[in-house]
Amino acid sequence: MSPTAPTLPSAAPPWDDPARQQAFERWLGAQVGAQGLRPESLRIASADASFRRYLRIDTADGGTRIIMDAPPAHENCAPFVRVAQLMQDAGLNAPRVLAWDEAQGFMLLTDLGARTMMEVIDRERPAANRPLYEQALDVLLTWQHASRPDELPPYDAALLQRELQLFPDWYLARHRGVAVQGAVRETLTKTFELIVARNLAAPRVYVHRDFMPRNLMAPTLRTDVSALPPEGAVRALGRPGGAELDGQRNSRLGVLDFQDAVYGPITYDIASLMRDAFLSWDEEFVLDITIRYWERAKKLGLMDFEDWHSDFGSFWRAVEWMGLQRHLKVAGIFARLTLRDGKPKYLADAPRFIAYIRHTAARYRELTPLLRLIDQVEGTAADSGWAFGRM
Repeated sequence: MSPTAPTLPSAAPPWDDPARQQAFERWLGAQVGAQGLRPESLRIASADASFRRYLRIDTADGGTRIIMDAPPAHENCAPFVRVAQLMQDAGLNAPRVLAWDEAQGFMLLTDLGARTMMEVIDRERPAANRPLYEQALDVLLTWQHASRPDELPPYDAALLQRELQLFPDWYLARHRGVAVQGAVRETLTKTFELIVARNLAAPRVYVHRDFMPRNLMAPTLRTDVSALPPEGAVRALGRPGGAELDGQRNSRLGVLDFQDAVYGPITYDIASLMRDAFLSWDEEFVLDITIRYWERAKKLGLMDFEDWHSDFGSFWRAVEWMGLQRHLKVAGIFARLTLRDGKPKYLADAPRFIAYIRHTAARYRELTPLLRLIDQVEGTAADSGWAFGRM
């Protein structure tokens, strides 16, 4: 017998597809008793740049759960489930999968809270955020230290090139109306080959691939996030169990949006964290946090590559080259989100990425042709001063 459809609130989340709505109500009805859910409390939690959306629902014991609505025609949830388990195994505060209808794309998850790291950051006082960023480093280093080959898809040359191609296809051609041929195509081809070669030389670890404050959730067991000390998880990298582990996890930043994780360059996630898609810091603060990351990574043996263990400058240059690949990719993604998916808010942040690209290209002689191309497209000239993406 099919479970009875639950009574939903009058302001329930809207559905574009009545058949999918009916399928969801049947699925939810089957979860109500087993999971102690209160269907009348169902509401929108958030949506992201994909076809996924997230709903929040209360439980009978006063807690909350998250429901992922991910249409199988557009989203494959299997990587999410796989990476969530890897993160749980590593001791990270990632959502636990409580129920999953793989065929229909409905999933019930533990709730990591409603406040992101982005929401509690003090944008006007960079130094005040140092403890928060130290916590982000705890999460990142714990994740990287747990890395094993063959657990995640490789971040290989084909994927790096495919991502870079988003820039000419969507940002230049579709958004800026640039004919990507002749000298333009030649410049991009040579530059992309150089970027891929530089980045593939780096040591490989687990890569979140979108490790930034919007995807990190503020701890749920304390209220004054700015006063939180580093968790010290990387100090010993122990593996406590039971309630001790749950308490430790809940007092640490939670991790979301990890379904695209890969095994690739160790430089990627620190570049993503400090050269944010939606937030800019002066270079002084970026260097401060990146040096702290480097010092702690050395103690874990993660900098045992060429001269990285003794020369921060060498590591920093690798981070810049990795960041450049991400910035070109994201500029293309933001153009695609606007032009194909009707989400114009993303393209509004494109100038931040163009500034990132121009800054890195201006620092390396091999990237001069790229800088000239960007300046021609954007109508910009060489900077006399610099702040990380600040417009």
